[in-house]
Amino acid sequence: MTTTATRASRTAPGRTPRLPGALPLVGNVLLVAVTLVAAIYLLPGLLGYQRYVITGGSMSGAFEKGSIAFERTVPVAALEVGDVITYMPPADAGVDNLVTHRITEITTAEDGTPLLRTQGDANADADPWTFQLVDEVQPVVSFTVPFLGYVFMALADPAVRILVIGVPAALVALRSLADVVRALRGERRPAGAEVAA
Repeated sequence: MTTTATRASRTAPGRTPRLPGALPLVGNVLLVAVTLVAAIYLLPGLLGYQRYVITGGSMSGAFEKGSIAFERTVPVAALEVGDVITYMPPADAGVDNLVTHRITEITTAEDGTPLLRTQGDANADADPWTFQLVDEVQPVVSFTVPFLGYVFMALADPAVRILVIGVPAALVALRSLADVVRALRGERRPAGAEVAA
């Protein structure tokens, strides 16, 4: 006596099998997050903005540490008292990093070029230096986005970059590989094939 059985498909026709658990959801969420960070990273440059991560608290009140300042370049001659600029202090200032402070005074140097003084909004005193800008244009803060700078500070660490970019990429590759394996199995043994026992 021969019994004939029909192998049932595990998924409904036309539906793609899913990986068990939350793996696909986590992969998709991470992929969306990486895409958003990449867009935030690239889009401002395409729109003519420069961006700087605020790493100190001297402008607290206007914007906080961990913000990203988006800046447009303007001619130096167009700068005004009250503008917030990002610049490198003079070599003898003892500061070896960029500073984002508000212009509090513009005078004219002996050679006729603008001589500027700045101050952080949260600082009691003006910066103890005056300076001239060597370029003809200067970035001026247009707007800031709070907290987003922490993401870019974290991404400066190569290990974090590998984790944030590599894990979603691995999850997407794993899902694609699983889909390929399922497709190959389907070609070798079509759903609904009869098996004799």
